[in-house]
Amino acid sequence: MEDQARPGLLVVGRISGLYGVRGWVKVFSETEPRDNILTYQPWYLGAGHKPRGLAAGKPQGKGLVARLEGCEDRDQAAALVGSEIRIHRDQLPRLGADEFYWADLVGLSVETLDARPLGRVERVFATAANDVLVVNGDRERWLPFLWDRVIKEVDLDLGRIRVDWDPEF
Repeated sequence: MEDQARPGLLVVGRISGLYGVRGWVKVFSETEPRDNILTYQPWYLGAGHKPRGLAAGKPQGKGLVARLEGCEDRDQAAALVGSEIRIHRDQLPRLGADEFYWADLVGLSVETLDARPLGRVERVFATAANDVLVVNGDRERWLPFLWDRVIKEVDLDLGRIRVDWDPEF
């Protein structure tokens, strides 16, 4: 999701805990696959968006751990817990046609094929079956991101998604 306080920075995860005593931290990743977060350099951390280089990172159990440059002990690592991890938008790979980053979809208006407004995309999340758009308008709707079946058009320039969806559902 794009950081409104600093446009161009996207939140891609957060530091969720400590790992060991040598400055390593646990990382919660919002990237897909989750270890993609370890390929981005530098990370911009916390409210001040201070750039930090990644000294090392690896999968650990069901999660990820990392050590940031200049973070040599548990006390230094503890100061980072809870920090959101941001990167610049231009650090992301270019996408092909009909591919979108979730951050690009948030805030777009959603309308049916006959131009009936359903609301705006508040967030996007993944399920085992497909991604889901959470659309808020007169009420909250969860629309499956199924290209051609539900999602008919995404126009980033117009800020609009057109869907084949019954507004009463």
